[in-house]
Amino acid sequence: MGRPPLNHRLAAFGTTIFAEMSALAVRTGAINLGQGFPDTDGPEEVREAAVRALREGRGNQYPPGPGVPELRTAVSEHQRRWYGLGFDPDTEVLITAGATEAIAASLLALVEPGDEVIALEPYYDSYAACVAMAGGVRVPVTLRPDGDTFRLDLDELRAAVTDRTRLILLNTPHNPTGTVLTRDELAAVAELAVERDLLVVTDEVYEHLVFGTEHTPLVSFPGMRERTVTISSSGKTFSFTGWKVGWVTGAPELVTAVRSAKQYLTYVSAGPFQYAVAEALALPDAYFHGIRDDLRAKRDLLADGLTDAGFHVFRPSGTYFITTDIRPLGETDGFAFCRSLPERCGVVAVPNAVFYDHQDQGSPFVRFAFCKREEVLTDAVARLKTLAAG
Repeated sequence: MGRPPLNHRLAAFGTTIFAEMSALAVRTGAINLGQGFPDTDGPEEVREAAVRALREGRGNQYPPGPGVPELRTAVSEHQRRWYGLGFDPDTEVLITAGATEAIAASLLALVEPGDEVIALEPYYDSYAACVAMAGGVRVPVTLRPDGDTFRLDLDELRAAVTDRTRLILLNTPHNPTGTVLTRDELAAVAELAVERDLLVVTDEVYEHLVFGTEHTPLVSFPGMRERTVTISSSGKTFSFTGWKVGWVTGAPELVTAVRSAKQYLTYVSAGPFQYAVAEALALPDAYFHGIRDDLRAKRDLLADGLTDAGFHVFRPSGTYFITTDIRPLGETDGFAFCRSLPERCGVVAVPNAVFYDHQDQGSPFVRFAFCKREEVLTDAVARLKTLAAG
């Protein structure tokens, strides 16, 4: 063959770190705190709603392209209930195969080859691949350590914008750092987008998993209604990550554009699960507060254990991930550290460097997931403490 089989835009993207580290966990019998999925299912009434939909024949055949009306209405009501935002379920809501498809469809729809896309670094790994598939040019703006958190340098963000910038890809609450952008930071991003006439795609899948602060949608700021594509999903909030039910909200012309790309990806998906997620979104406030409080307790359990083991811990304000600095342990290479950790103490983590263009910036940082049962985290903490002894 005169040319490699893989499209050159994807040549830099091999097997994901999650697949590698999960396979390592299976091979060694280690506790997997690398990949971000819960080890228990979500509410029983939501699972039963899916079973009921299957048995009643709702969604077993192709659902409508934009999503079942019940779920589009539920998403619209969710945005109104939590944020006071009004979206027409018929023209301003689109159901997707999880947030990952929503991100891909948004970038394929809105980015022309050569357009620059600003993304906060470190970033969820699919961002880079999706920008590449769209033919865009990724421009990272690095979140930097500041005490026990990571901060966005607004001057660096402003300096990254050029005449070729098409959109900002924003993630808050932020994976992997756990940073939740403040109202002042979001206001500055909104002002910049309006001033430079930029689109913004916001990934808000951890919107209900915030601790001691609040999540504020960027679309709620002046001038952002017509230029923001907001993405969220059911997987993180309801602990049914395998169902892959996500959604896009935005102005009609933006949602229509995203749908134009989405219809040639999965077309439709998760028919019966869409009806179940519609019921999940209507759960009482106590559910949403309960999952937040439960995860905050698990965050503190793991964060305290990691601190005792010798890590510098960046205690997250949101998500279900903790980023740590391994340099206090005498380590500097996150890849080598994570590949050796299962043998050393029987725990799997993920090196943050895979989420960076500037891998040297992320080299000493390692991410752990705390969306696991308390007894699993307690066991992991006990194993990790052997690092301090060694």
